[in-house]
Amino acid sequence: MTATSASLTPPADAIAPVRHAEAPAPGELLGAHYGHCFGCGDGQPHGLHLAARAGKGVTVTAEFTVREAHQGAPGLAHGGVLATALDETLGSLNWLLRVIAVTGRLETDFVRPVPVGTVLHLEAEVTAVAGRKIYSRATGRIGGPEGPVAVRAQALFIEVKVDHFIDNGRPAEIQAAMSDPDQVRRARAFEVNP
Repeated sequence: MTATSASLTPPADAIAPVRHAEAPAPGELLGAHYGHCFGCGDGQPHGLHLAARAGKGVTVTAEFTVREAHQGAPGLAHGGVLATALDETLGSLNWLLRVIAVTGRLETDFVRPVPVGTVLHLEAEVTAVAGRKIYSRATGRIGGPEGPVAVRAQALFIEVKVDHFIDNGRPAEIQAAMSDPDQVRRARAFEVNP
């Protein structure tokens, strides 16, 4: 990673992350947090359809295949799509902490081009927690977990309550999501003090 901005450096009083006792087991597929999410949902035809799995400790692995719809330059993945894959993988870490959090800052290094047709393997981990701030990092590799590094990122996520989405989302989508008992169950499972 190139020089990191100060906002991505945990403060001296940050604590080591602790996997929640009810977090998905290592190896378990995490699934989509929302069916219409561009990163992980199945409801977006050109989305990433990223599949993340819980790892040991506070880590996840994920992968997605770069398709023609994900191009920037001819035959190569768009950098924004690669940043989205990193962001989605980093966001999946919140399943292990059992918190709802949103991206506050994401810094990405693009190390090498990623061709269309490539399976990008991603690994992410939480590095520290300070109050509502969750510090994390991720790496994307070409062709397998031991393949060459293509992208890296560091991120700061901010813990929020489900009301963040209710108060700020478009009413039609919020109403549809809140009418889906499975969606409500997933959202409320993370509320410590609803």
